[in-house]
Amino acid sequence: MKKTMLWGIVGLSVMATSALAGEGDRVKAIKDRGELVCGTSTGTTIGLSTLDASGKWAGLEIDYCRAVAAAMFGDPDKVKFAPLEFKNAFAALQSGSVDMLARAAAWTYTRDTEMKFDYAGVYMYDGQGFLVKKSLGVSKLADLNGASICVSAGTTTELNLSDYFRTNSLEYTPIVTNSREQNLANLEAGRCDAYTNERGGLAASRLGLSAPDEYVILDEIIAKEPLGPIVQQDDPAFRDIAAWTLFTLINAEEKGITSANVAEMATGSENPEIQRMLGKTGDFGVKLGLANDWVVKVISSVGNYGEIFDRNLGAGSPVKLARGQNELWSKGGLLYAPPVR
Repeated sequence: MKKTMLWGIVGLSVMATSALAGEGDRVKAIKDRGELVCGTSTGTTIGLSTLDASGKWAGLEIDYCRAVAAAMFGDPDKVKFAPLEFKNAFAALQSGSVDMLARAAAWTYTRDTEMKFDYAGVYMYDGQGFLVKKSLGVSKLADLNGASICVSAGTTTELNLSDYFRTNSLEYTPIVTNSREQNLANLEAGRCDAYTNERGGLAASRLGLSAPDEYVILDEIIAKEPLGPIVQQDDPAFRDIAAWTLFTLINAEEKGITSANVAEMATGSENPEIQRMLGKTGDFGVKLGLANDWVVKVISSVGNYGEIFDRNLGAGSPVKLARGQNELWSKGGLLYAPPVR
């Protein structure tokens, strides 16, 4: 099924949820529908969201969506993926055509306030970088003075690019498009000297080039890009489910809970916090309107955060992206989730 056809089906299937208001309303609408509708990137980004020829989805964004479906339904397959270009993503969320966004979109002041969105945490701490062809001999950003630079329209990367070059008295010519795919095509065709985006996205996108080894990502980072799931500010109960699903993935890694051992730990662990997390004590699932063993369903379906990162972006993937700031706080990274108590 073509992605455009899929999106049309998704839009029709959830149109009735666009005017929801009130705590619990969106949760009820999703449960009544029998599936979560999750907006992702376009299905061409290795490691984040990829749709293969057989119709199978994979990637970090996809695994997070499947985790939320497992939390709400006990079944990670009860999710419909809506592939969205960046220019359409926020409108889709505002209209109610999707229940949430799990595609690369940085947490910013304006999106949180003026656009009336809630971010349900950060699943990837990233920074804006630059992808260039090695043959240009560019080793630092100052070498891009006077360069043409590909960038996506209407994004924080476009604004960050302008701010950085103006602040540092550097000249550049923006080559603006509406998609990651067009930016990469322009870079390969020599229409621009560099492509700027989140470094994680650049590392994944580089693999899709015809000669990826001919390109390099510069070391310098010009802006923070905290990426995470986004929901409307219309149902605190749904926001809590989205947030605590993410927190659970992080806490599970911290506690050594994996897809391989979660069933055993659910019955055998003597750790009080693990007992609360996995539903043995405390009715903590009920507090979210979920089954008490919801975390067992989540971790058995997708694994903990470390497992998700490794198979999609890390050492177990073609991308080979270092964890870096996306390591647990106890290992020198920024990942830190509230405790279950």
